Amino acid sequence: MSDPIPFFLEAGAGPGVVCLHSNASTSAQWRTLMALLAPRFHVLAPDSLGAGKSPPWPAGRDVRLRDEVALVEPVLQRAGERPVLVAHSYGAAVALVAVALYPGRFRALALFEPTLFALLDAESPPPNEADGIRGAVAAAGAALDRGDADAAAGHFIDFWMGEGAWQRTPEARRGPIAESVRNVRGWARALTREPTPLATFAALDLPVLLMTGTVSPASSRGVARLLASTLPRVQTLEFDRVGHMGPITHGALVNEAIAQFLDTLPPHREHAS
Repeated sequence: MSDPIPFFLEAGAGPGVVCLHSNASTSAQWRTLMALLAPRFHVLAPDSLGAGKSPPWPAGRDVRLRDEVALVEPVLQRAGERPVLVAHSYGAAVALVAVALYPGRFRALALFEPTLFALLDAESPPPNEADGIRGAVAAAGAALDRGDADAAAGHFIDFWMGEGAWQRTPEARRGPIAESVRNVRGWARALTREPTPLATFAALDLPVLLMTGTVSPASSRGVARLLASTLPRVQTLEFDRVGHMGPITHGALVNEAIAQFLDTLPPHREHAS
């Protein structure tokens, strides 16, 4: 059986930048950033498993974050040598695992609140900062068991964006989001059972921009706290009155920070063949 092929968006020319989206989202969340970077960079944004136009999650087995890395391998290759990874939430957790699996392959990371909750549980068993997302997943899972995908999406979206966010979501977007949230338990297993230890990230020798919002849940801010004290070449940036979905709700602000970070990187050089 052949490996699944991801759907991806592509724009521009220059050094490679690969953008990985959050859960309950698709590559489309990066369209504005892609337009901003396309004059100077070759930007690619894949859909993750079960998202957008990429293949569904495989039946009968749990998906691991390294399965997501394997899915986007063709996109990473298309991006050329030593691309930058720009990533948000679940996508940022995938990006961290990719860099841990392939040290030296990537030029830099720009991450908005990675949700690698296994790091919190490894630091301190529950109860801990991941309790909030555990509760949201449990409530969403119970709603799915009742056959109520809309309520499940409501529990998940309201946790990340604030009470009432799901009811304010435009009707045209609600169906695809509710359908994607059917994977909520699988997302949680991938993020809470990831075996990569925090110490691995202490050895990552590349520039990292680690972004957070001041009104984000403790679950994602706790992961950022651990990474900020561990990554050796990290630059932290906190956005005032911005939440976990900042790359979507405050796209212009976050995109500009990413573009400025990319401008600080040393000139891209291909290795001699």
